[in-house]
Amino acid sequence: MPSISRVSMIINDDGYIINLRRHGEKSLILTVLTKEHGKIVGYVKNCLTKKNLGIYQQGNLIHFEAYTRLEENMWNLQVELLRAEAANFITCPQKLAVLSSFCALSHETMPEGESLEEFFCYVEKFFNQIHQENWLAYYCYFEFYLLSFLGIQLDLQKCSVTGSQENLRYISPKTGKAVCEEIGRPYHDRLYAYPHFILSGSEHPTTQEIKDLLILTEFFLHKNFFKTHYLKFPESRANLLDNLGL
Repeated sequence: MPSISRVSMIINDDGYIINLRRHGEKSLILTVLTKEHGKIVGYVKNCLTKKNLGIYQQGNLIHFEAYTRLEENMWNLQVELLRAEAANFITCPQKLAVLSSFCALSHETMPEGESLEEFFCYVEKFFNQIHQENWLAYYCYFEFYLLSFLGIQLDLQKCSVTGSQENLRYISPKTGKAVCEEIGRPYHDRLYAYPHFILSGSEHPTTQEIKDLLILTEFFLHKNFFKTHYLKFPESRANLLDNLGL
């Protein structure tokens, strides 16, 4: 009887660690976010040694080789540290809170094995600009464009009532459409703020603009992704505004 050959796959890529789960005493189930392959979940054997503890931290940028046989369900990973990004977050409670939110959202929403294409630039900018005074603006861009990446379309080109493109001030929570100042003013406490700084490409929003943007994205992520997929909204994201003092 002829033997059946086992076909294997190997990929090499770089990515950010977004989740770690112990497997036994010394091994890990690791989730890595990459540009070319989306989310990669793999097994790292006997990696939890004193020498390696600094490698396996959320946010670190790693290079990995992933190997699997096609009949298996999980990759086996060999990992090399490229940049210890986690060190840029752990000394600042606000940055650490944002990193936890980023990792939780990415872990729950990103597809496995699919290219993230242009969206990945918002991931890279978030990490690359973490030393800048306006670092939080880049996280806002990540969350805002995460909406469209997930298919949550906001109609921000014109007022949904008048059709005007002038004085856009609000977004309706029911429709995700823009509302102009004169129409929305009587209902302002039931509407969300229009994200002018995002659409203009500004990288220096005010504190209020950041707060308004994160309130907006939280609502639509929860309503249009987590709720529709019967997923629990990540606690680290639900608590983010409080952790930022906003």
